[in-house]
Amino acid sequence: MEAAVGKRLVFHLGGYDIMPPQAVHRRFLRELGRFQSTWTVTAQASEPVTSEGEARWSIRTTGPNWQVATDYRLVCWDDIIAEASRRSGAWRIPQAILAFVDFLFGGALWGYLRTNWRYAGFFLYPFLLLAGLFWIALFAGVALGTMTGTSLVGIGAGAALFLVLLRWSGEHLFLDHLFDDWIFARHYIRGEHPTLTARLDAAARILCQLELNHDLDEILITGHSLGAVLAIDLLDRALRLNPKLGQGRTRVALLSIGSSIPKIALHRGATRFRAAIARVANAPSIFWGEYQALTDLMNFYKVDPVAGMGVDGKSPVLRQVRIKAMLDPAAYRVIKRNFFRVHCQFVSANDRRAAYDYFMLVCGPFAAEDQVRSRDGAASWIDASGALTDPPAVEAPAPGANSLRQALR
Repeated sequence: MEAAVGKRLVFHLGGYDIMPPQAVHRRFLRELGRFQSTWTVTAQASEPVTSEGEARWSIRTTGPNWQVATDYRLVCWDDIIAEASRRSGAWRIPQAILAFVDFLFGGALWGYLRTNWRYAGFFLYPFLLLAGLFWIALFAGVALGTMTGTSLVGIGAGAALFLVLLRWSGEHLFLDHLFDDWIFARHYIRGEHPTLTARLDAAARILCQLELNHDLDEILITGHSLGAVLAIDLLDRALRLNPKLGQGRTRVALLSIGSSIPKIALHRGATRFRAAIARVANAPSIFWGEYQALTDLMNFYKVDPVAGMGVDGKSPVLRQVRIKAMLDPAAYRVIKRNFFRVHCQFVSANDRRAAYDYFMLVCGPFAAEDQVRSRDGAASWIDASGALTDPPAVEAPAPGANSLRQALR
């Protein structure tokens, strides 16, 4: 029996997070250890090789009757995020307010309320927090000015308190980071990120070149959170270079996980991005799957990123997963109120075998399309010893695609 995938190429695009490649690699190694324990497999990853805009490492995963080699490529943009984080509050606050007004009058906020009110709350949180801090400082300043009988004292005290509250909330309540996220989103809609554009162009060229490597069984593009937006962008650029991408021997699949695609696409000004969604959705030989979770406030649960955006094209295969089912009860109790940690479970290893497992998707012996189409993911295709078993049929494979059962014969 042979694995459906013996050699895989992965392009991963992470979300809006200041996490340098070395830190991503350390997290990957840590989670790879959990993956091995959960699935009774052996996996080893090489040291990362970094260059401008990219970090890559290789993974070899083995079970009793299978082996997979994965070339993992991280498309880096942490330095772009870090540069924005170093800007002053005097720049950040006006830009954040401008972003709020833009997303309000661009129809995005109404779109969030219409499709997923929880995400609307996530959008409003930093701006409501800013307003709350302003009123606290204002009332304190007025009170102190009244007590001292000097308005200048009140104004100075209120301004000083506001600055202290801003600093504290930036460090402890993620206010600066969230503002930078929305400022970035506004600039992205307008195509104002030349450095990021150049990196996506370079990654698209590499993808097209490596697709010609007939030793590859699968090319997988994964995008987490806002990285799912960039994954669509990357694949769109690759399709413009090679409209026949995915029509050769190598399967090409896109996975948007915990994605923020509607965050951008629901803005009326995001015409360029909606055109990219349409191109990817209508590519005949590219499979697209999307994983969503109710407990993740930062994704759009039960929202179709194609039809729900008014885009004319084939919708991805949507899968709703339960993060609670992936983890030990004690581990879930620790993270369930940490919304950022819950969001990051999409790129972390599981304690339990479940329908969704990021590491099984990028390191395992089964094609991404087959795992997405299977109700149980890979859980029913691999036994307690980590060996492949004869899998059940998957749901409605795409026309022309080899089924998993055919691949394992």
